[in-house]
Amino acid sequence: MSKILIRGAKVLGGEAQDVLIDGETIAEVGTGLSAQGAQVIEAEGQVLLPGLVDLHTHLREPGREDSETVLTGTRAAATGGYTAVFAMANTFPVADTAGVVEQVWRLGKESGYCDVQPIGAVTVGLEGKQLSELGAMHESAARVTVFSDDGKCVDDAVIMRRALEYVKAFGGVVAQHAQEPRLTEGAQMNEGVVSAELGLGGWPAVAEESIIARDVLLAEHVGSRVHICHLSTAGSVEIVRWAKSRGIDVTAEVTPHHLLLTEELVRSYNAVYKVNPPLRTERDVLALREALADGTIDIVATDHAPHPHEDKDCEWAAAAMGMVGLETALSVVQQTMVETGLLDWAGVAQRMSFAPARIGGLDHHGRPVSAGEPANLTLVDTSYRGVVDPAHFASRSRNTPYEGRELPGRVTHTFLRGRATVVDGTLA
Repeated sequence: MSKILIRGAKVLGGEAQDVLIDGETIAEVGTGLSAQGAQVIEAEGQVLLPGLVDLHTHLREPGREDSETVLTGTRAAATGGYTAVFAMANTFPVADTAGVVEQVWRLGKESGYCDVQPIGAVTVGLEGKQLSELGAMHESAARVTVFSDDGKCVDDAVIMRRALEYVKAFGGVVAQHAQEPRLTEGAQMNEGVVSAELGLGGWPAVAEESIIARDVLLAEHVGSRVHICHLSTAGSVEIVRWAKSRGIDVTAEVTPHHLLLTEELVRSYNAVYKVNPPLRTERDVLALREALADGTIDIVATDHAPHPHEDKDCEWAAAAMGMVGLETALSVVQQTMVETGLLDWAGVAQRMSFAPARIGGLDHHGRPVSAGEPANLTLVDTSYRGVVDPAHFASRSRNTPYEGRELPGRVTHTFLRGRATVVDGTLA
């Protein structure tokens, strides 16, 4: 059925309205809309948002299909309310050529659950020595505009400057994984009292902050755009805030886990809490929430990092870094930002849909919920509370830090260009 009437939903958390979808487009938004010829979804009390957009997802394909595939990753994304994700370049082979980014882009087209926009590597093989085929990736069918060596830092200032200069020519952006490598050799967790007590190698905040400070100055010098991946410290917030006050074209993201979890969890030695950058202090968590609320941090990005069981169910030092996050992100944001009064649902839409689509240059996502717009939508039952059970995840991996934790909110429906990918909380 090509027509769908969503009846009585609170659009962006506001007044209850009806939304009529006709084909791939929103046909009408109002009250008392006719349901003739339409499938009706009763959505009283639920919140309707534009489809979520994730600027930082690891889909692992090609090369690590034991962790995730484009198909399973986009199913997880749809379950979490996402209609578009940006796939990071640290695959095997690395997405540093037009051929590899086109492969990922076409796999996304075939999945049908979520649009996939590849991110191209800044340097060949993520080795930080030679620029990748930035222009060729941009001119490919995938039309790459975001470039990142995420997982590794572009620590050579000359290479970073050249990348910023190159992408400026076509309006691209470099997304930096801010981690000074010499300062984090052997690092296992946040550097501080807890790392000293546990005897684990410390990961100092300055390792992140020094790279951000350098790169915002480089972006100012070049007149280009830089985006800071998974910002995690109070000091980083202050640097970005200063850069924005100076007019530097910098944007930043925060992950859901850095909005909720702290280094205290590492006392369990449970490797599910091992992540890059590491979980920080309560002071950092509160600073990140405030910065997301006031716009210093522009967006929430999941850094969805799936790993097979054996890469996490081992001793801390040997465990891989990363957490899955697509299916729980909106719930964590509801708990940390909405239920604390720091953001309303319109603010959530800004930080999880409108802004990431704008930063990544996706014209047909992050659009208003209004007539004539693409019907990329997410319907959320905000009154729901449930315990996280990774056995029910659509992702191939189960490395969630929220297992057994009660979280609020549940995505009941997701629509990609008017087609339901999730219905009543279940993949269509």
